[in-house]
Amino acid sequence: MNASTAPDDAETRGLAQLLTPQGMRLLDSLGPYDPDATLALSQSLRAQGHDPELVAAVLTQSRLRAKAHAKFGDFARHMVFTRDGVEQATRWSVAALHAQRFAQAGIEHVVDLGCGIGADSLALAALDRTVTAVELDPATAAVATVNLTGWPRARVVCADAQSLDLDALESGPAQGVWLDPARRVSGHGRTRRLFDPEAFSPPLSFVTDLADRGLAVGAKLGPGIPHEHVPRAAEAQWISQHGDVVEVALWFNAVRRPDVARAALVLGHDGAPRLPGAADDTLVPGDDAPGAGGGRNGDASRDGAAASSAAELTSATWESPAAEGDLLGAVGQYFYEPDGAVIRAGLVTDLAQRMGARLIHPAIAYLSSDTLVHTPLATAYEVREVLPHTVKTLKKWVREQDVGTLEIKKRGTDVTPEQLRQQLAPRGTQRATLVMTRLEQAGKERRVVLAVNLVH
Repeated sequence: MNASTAPDDAETRGLAQLLTPQGMRLLDSLGPYDPDATLALSQSLRAQGHDPELVAAVLTQSRLRAKAHAKFGDFARHMVFTRDGVEQATRWSVAALHAQRFAQAGIEHVVDLGCGIGADSLALAALDRTVTAVELDPATAAVATVNLTGWPRARVVCADAQSLDLDALESGPAQGVWLDPARRVSGHGRTRRLFDPEAFSPPLSFVTDLADRGLAVGAKLGPGIPHEHVPRAAEAQWISQHGDVVEVALWFNAVRRPDVARAALVLGHDGAPRLPGAADDTLVPGDDAPGAGGGRNGDASRDGAAASSAAELTSATWESPAAEGDLLGAVGQYFYEPDGAVIRAGLVTDLAQRMGARLIHPAIAYLSSDTLVHTPLATAYEVREVLPHTVKTLKKWVREQDVGTLEIKKRGTDVTPEQLRQQLAPRGTQRATLVMTRLEQAGKERRVVLAVNLVH
C-alpha cells in the first residue's frame, strides 16, 4: 500500500486499540452487523465501561466485515480491514487464481510486495506457499499480520517494497513476486486515480525490472490500462466477475503461459474460478444451430447451462482479425453484448470469429448472428425489431408495446439513457430493452435502435 493511501490518524488510533486481545474479543463478541442497531449498541458498550474510541473502532470494523463479505465470503468474519483495504483488496476468488499460477509453476517462496491487508498473501498461504508479505504502512502491516495468523509459512515485513533485498529474506531468496501497485493518491481530503503506469507505486518499470531478473512475477493493474503500456514480455489476462471487469493481471516468466499474449477470463455467477488450461466451455450452440450440442466440447448441454460457468478466450498475439468480410454484416436474429473483459482485451473480433458471428459496426463492440450461440463471454439477446433512431418513433413503440420498465443500452451514440427514458415516458406493464447504436453496411453508416429480449 502506498503511504498516501495509508489509514488516517483516527483510523490508526482505532486500529491500535482494536488489535489487542481485549479489542479482538469485543469485536468477535458482536453479532451480525445491523446498521439500525449501531447507535443503541454503541451506547450499550460505553455503558459497560468500554473506551469510546475502542467502541467506535469495533463498530467500524463490524461494518467493514459486513461490507467485505461480498469479496471474501465467510472469511471476512475472521479478518480485519482498513477502509481502503476493503475497497482495494483482491476478491477472494480472484486471489485464488493468482495463487494457483504460482503453485502450478512450482514457485515455493512468493513475496507479496505491497500486500495491503493480505488478501493475496492469504490465498498463497492457503496453497502451502511460503509467503513474505511486505507492507510499508505500519498500521496496515499490523492488519495483515492478524489476517495471516495461523499460517506458519507466512510472515509480514514492514518495509519499502522498492528497497527490500529479495535475496536476503528470512525465508530465503524470493522465487516469485506478486505486486498490486497503488494506483490512487490521496490529498486534500480526496482520492484521485493515477493513469500513468510510471506514477504507480511501485511503477510499472519496477515490475518489469523484477521480471528481467528472471523471477516469476505477477502484477495486478487497473483494467483500463492502454494496450501500448502492456510489456510485450508479459501475458495480460483481463478478469471479470459478475459482469464487472476487476483487473488485468500481468504474468512474466514461469507464471506466464507461453502460448498466450492476452486473455479474457470471465468468472461465472457462482464465482468459482476455473484453473487456467481447464476444459474449455466457451461456446455452446443453441438447439437451432448446426451441430447443436457438439460445440467445442461434445458433452456440453444444449440448454445453455455452460453459459453460467467460467470461460476464457485467449490469443497468442496482439493482432486480431479485421472487422471486415464475414466478420462484419447486418443485424441477424440474435444480438450479443461481449463481456467487458473481452472488450478490454481487444478480443471482440476473435470472439466473433469463434462464435461464427459478426460485428454490426467495425468500431462498436456489438455482435450478431442468425443462429443462437450460448457463451459466458457475451450476453445474448433475441432481436425483436430494428427501429429508427428517433424519439417520435420510439415513444410510439413504447406506448404500443405497453412498456413500463425500460432498460436502455447504448454504444457508439451520444444518447443519455436517463434523459431518453424521461422523453419516452414508459407507463405500461411490460418490460423492454432498447439498444441505441450504429450499423455499417456497404460502407454506409446509420443510427438505429434494436428492440431485444434477453435470452435466458
